[in-house]
Amino acid sequence: MKILLVEDDPTAAYILEQELSTHHYTVEIIADGQLGLELARTFHYDLLVLDIILPNLDGISICRQLRSQGLQMPILLLSAKESSSDRVMGLEAGADDYVVKPYELPELIARIQALLRRGNSTLNTVLTWEKLQFYPDACQVTYSGSLLHLTPKEYSILELLLRNPRRIYSRSAILDHIWPSGEFPTEEAVSTQIKGLRQKLKGAGMTVNLIDTVYGLGYRLKAPPEDLSSAKMSQEKTEPVKTRSHSAPITPADKLQAEAKVQAVLQQVWEHFKESLPSRMMLFEQAIAQLSTGTLELELRLSAQAEAHRLIGSLGSFGLPKGSEVALQIEQLLRLESLGKNEAQLLRYLLEQLKEIVKDKPTTTATASDLKMGLSRLLVVDDDAILTEQIEREALNWGFEVKVATNPTVARRSISSHPPDVIVLDLTFSDTKENGLTLLAELAQRTPRIPTLVLTARNQLSDRVEVARLGGNVFLEKPISSEEIIKAVTQELNRNQKPEAKILIVDDDFQVLAAVSTLLTPWGFQVKTLVDPQQFWETLAATAPDLLILDIEMPDFSGIELCQVVRSDPRWSDLPVLFLSGHNDPEIVHQVFAVGADDYIQKPIIGPELIARILNRLERTRILHRFTEIDELTGTATRRKSIRDLEKLIRFAECQNQPLCLITIDLDHFKHINDQHGHTVGDSVLGLFGERLKQFFRSEDIVARWGGEEFVLGLYAMTREKGAKRLTDFLKIWCQQEFTDGNNQTFRVTFSAGVAEYSQDGTKLPELYRAADAALYQAKAMGRNRVLVSNMGSTHKVESL
Repeated sequence: MKILLVEDDPTAAYILEQELSTHHYTVEIIADGQLGLELARTFHYDLLVLDIILPNLDGISICRQLRSQGLQMPILLLSAKESSSDRVMGLEAGADDYVVKPYELPELIARIQALLRRGNSTLNTVLTWEKLQFYPDACQVTYSGSLLHLTPKEYSILELLLRNPRRIYSRSAILDHIWPSGEFPTEEAVSTQIKGLRQKLKGAGMTVNLIDTVYGLGYRLKAPPEDLSSAKMSQEKTEPVKTRSHSAPITPADKLQAEAKVQAVLQQVWEHFKESLPSRMMLFEQAIAQLSTGTLELELRLSAQAEAHRLIGSLGSFGLPKGSEVALQIEQLLRLESLGKNEAQLLRYLLEQLKEIVKDKPTTTATASDLKMGLSRLLVVDDDAILTEQIEREALNWGFEVKVATNPTVARRSISSHPPDVIVLDLTFSDTKENGLTLLAELAQRTPRIPTLVLTARNQLSDRVEVARLGGNVFLEKPISSEEIIKAVTQELNRNQKPEAKILIVDDDFQVLAAVSTLLTPWGFQVKTLVDPQQFWETLAATAPDLLILDIEMPDFSGIELCQVVRSDPRWSDLPVLFLSGHNDPEIVHQVFAVGADDYIQKPIIGPELIARILNRLERTRILHRFTEIDELTGTATRRKSIRDLEKLIRFAECQNQPLCLITIDLDHFKHINDQHGHTVGDSVLGLFGERLKQFFRSEDIVARWGGEEFVLGLYAMTREKGAKRLTDFLKIWCQQEFTDGNNQTFRVTFSAGVAEYSQDGTKLPELYRAADAALYQAKAMGRNRVLVSNMGSTHKVESL
């Protein structure tokens, strides 16, 4: 198939061309919009991929002109513009799909393939799976010739999976594909529809489960039964419906080779791209220099803006999404109507960020071997050839590298040469009298431990107790499906992933430091040791550990004194602190916990106990941070975290002599929404509001939920007037969002807001909050649905709906 790619960023275009070539597509690349239009008019293409911002003619105009002339080839638009209004404009111009830069290559390829399938449908088709037949044109589904009566949602889910047989869809992805944007069901709605679909298929006589649940990921179409020919899975000719066949399945080896080829090409392109970076950065430097003096020329501004736009796609293609995000911020900054010294400083900050991101990118080239080594290694110790083959096939689909050992002796050799990440172990073997429990006992002595799942037909309590004593992680009883085995393996492997954590150990005994460091390093910890307590404060700041281990008795400063210092500083008040000591005096133990220690371990150190306590403490800290830093419903920062971040920004604004805009927001009549439409709908409103705020404002801005329907924003280097204008722009967009409850009642939601500024309205966070909150309540008193600036007596109002 032939694809015309109109893209003025040569790097992004070349990378996409190489990826499409591995899928056997013919790609023509044009950098000029007007020339792209002429080629699309003159020659046949199966698909047109258009960037929106192009020289001479933009992608939207190309799309409109082609559709006005009756040309119907599929069109996919690429753009860094991600607002709903931009997407609507592109789709209304006649585009079939709209992908936001930076994009994930696998997703973009999947979308291109879907458009090509739809665009080449001159023949009617029927999708088949065993005895199931799906007629898209007739909107009918049959099994063994009998008509199935499906709900519209069941029908749509089935079509989605049949048209994309190798793709895994999360429940949220299915919601996005199937449900209208005005509806806000929970993910359980997907589970309910799939359950109903499975029951109807089973009732029609289907003996296998058509839809696989991929643990932790979502749903996908089950591979056809092994005894079916490849033609059975293809789209067969029927009367009166004609068909076309699927392409040959891609094996894991094919996928690895294709990925390796793309990675090799990416590495070559990256080297060339790096050579061009100094001139690209110089363009931004020139813009900053002119902007600092208030003399930014229009031509330079437009050139820098266009360069930032190109970098969004290029950096995303190289696997640098953070770089794309910064480039997008630079582009948005350069698009502002008025630019001055404050914007020059922010542009300088963003440029330094961009340089750091690019500098830190690895330069090694991935090979097929490297890619394979990136897979989790699974060792299956079982002599059941049929079951191990099924496990191997299922495990490959889940991204495992699988090795099979038919007895414990072979398993020992495999573990010695290539230690696996996880083991599935049977307890009995036909060719040896050795019991699997012997191998399990040996595995219990390894450091670090390899998660081991015992798989056996022996379901005796004594076996279960012995497996537990020997450290077996999971006990699986035969008979069991390969899918259930791999699901358990994945769950256990995720639970036993090596922790990525930094640990600082302070002890004046070199032998203790060496012993503890040797014990912790194999577990994946980054260990920093310190023998001189005099250097503690500098080392703590430089290391920024996730956990601190202290001895009690040390020269100059005791561990108890160091713990007191840590707990008295807000930056380290939540840092987990463990004490190692030879003391067992109850008074000392009491003193240790009184100064804020989290745990106390008596010397001599017992390795497994120390590891277990560290892992426990880190896991609790991780869970605590999750609930104390991120609001689960809205995805925004919590009140506690945002207060810390806002106070840092205030200190930074003071040092840099910059403004800081603090905004308080309250959704109007929210109690009425909960009372009339239900709390579930109310939660949907809050969730979407938090998501939209994060999308609209800069990534460095603070977006937080302070409770109920109250939100707080912190905008660095922005005055209250500019902050109020930006929030008013958001209010105009938000007011157009429609919600629908369970009774199909449609409604919209407005908000009121107050805006304050450091240092005009105060120099401390409580002062700024009181000023913004006073403006908020004044906005409510004036009729709501508006943004009011503190102490200014004027509002930026949007008429009530």
